[in-house]
Amino acid sequence: MGGRAQIEAQTDIEALRAWLVRYIDSPRTYANYRKEAERLLLWAVLERRKDLSSLSLEDFLAYRLFLTDPQPAQRWVVQGRSRPPRHHAAWRPFAGPLSESSRNQAVLILNSLFSWLVQAGYLAGNPLALSHQGRRTRKSAAPQQRYLSRQQWRWVQDYIQSLPEDSQTELRYKARVRWLFSILYGGALRISELVQARMADVHERADAGATAQWWLHIHGKGDKWRRVPLTQELFSELRRYREVHGLNGLPQALEPSPLLMSAGASDKHLSRAMAHVLVKQVFQGSADRLRTLHPDQESQARVLEHASAHWLRHSAGSHLADQGVDLRIIRDTLGHESIATTNIYLHTDDDHRHQALEQSHSLGWS
Repeated sequence: MGGRAQIEAQTDIEALRAWLVRYIDSPRTYANYRKEAERLLLWAVLERRKDLSSLSLEDFLAYRLFLTDPQPAQRWVVQGRSRPPRHHAAWRPFAGPLSESSRNQAVLILNSLFSWLVQAGYLAGNPLALSHQGRRTRKSAAPQQRYLSRQQWRWVQDYIQSLPEDSQTELRYKARVRWLFSILYGGALRISELVQARMADVHERADAGATAQWWLHIHGKGDKWRRVPLTQELFSELRRYREVHGLNGLPQALEPSPLLMSAGASDKHLSRAMAHVLVKQVFQGSADRLRTLHPDQESQARVLEHASAHWLRHSAGSHLADQGVDLRIIRDTLGHESIATTNIYLHTDDDHRHQALEQSHSLGWS
């Protein structure tokens, strides 16, 4: 156990239920989270003979290797093409080995679980945090592209637009991911900045010609604040997102609602880990859709599978630079301290910066 417990759970099962209940209003998320937690719990008990709360870093490394080929297959992998229900004797946790992207998503979800259990005082530490640190020191086999081309960005948008909206849950999920991708790309934000922002951080001001402009105040890296221009197009996306979630009208100065709301409660911020999971879900879905519609684009699908939230920020900067936008505008919008060979004290005029993004940085939703 960790410090002072903030949940009443006395067993791992009770702790998992306390974690999962937060996502009960988002069936897709709830099902994905329960699946990954259940898989790990079964593996811990059957293969390692350990409680979930007793797993070590070495156990997690072994589990990640296990996901590449769950063995013995008769215990872990469903036979044939049938998908028996969970209560059936033929049910198994896996349909086969997990792809790299699916393994990465599983680790993200489990990291979210263990981080929350630490915060709740149920566990003393999160072994997966050590795993993340270790991976950052590892050298990649080859340099990879870290941004999306305009065509790749279009494929992602096409996938989001193809999502169903037959129920209120589906409608809100679609609106959430559309706004998530819109603000990460359109505002060139870091996820860490987005998940702590509020609707009250959006404000209006008039430029020198008395034209209304919308801005977002962001608490960024290095404990510094900056203003991010919200183009008319991006502000329209915010209005769309607000309306689907029952927030009518313009953002208000004292409005407490998060800029990115939790699926379970509109007064709670979406967690950083969940935001990352949503981004990976969309990139994986985009890759799968691309493979189905354009089998000859396998290499492009693999790029989408490897993409992450930070790629959207890099994509925004790259696309602005391709348009010939002043590097000082890009620097100030992304919140960089400096640019190569450019004095850090050279700042572009705010009106000019807002107009430049209005003219050159389009989301491109059809």
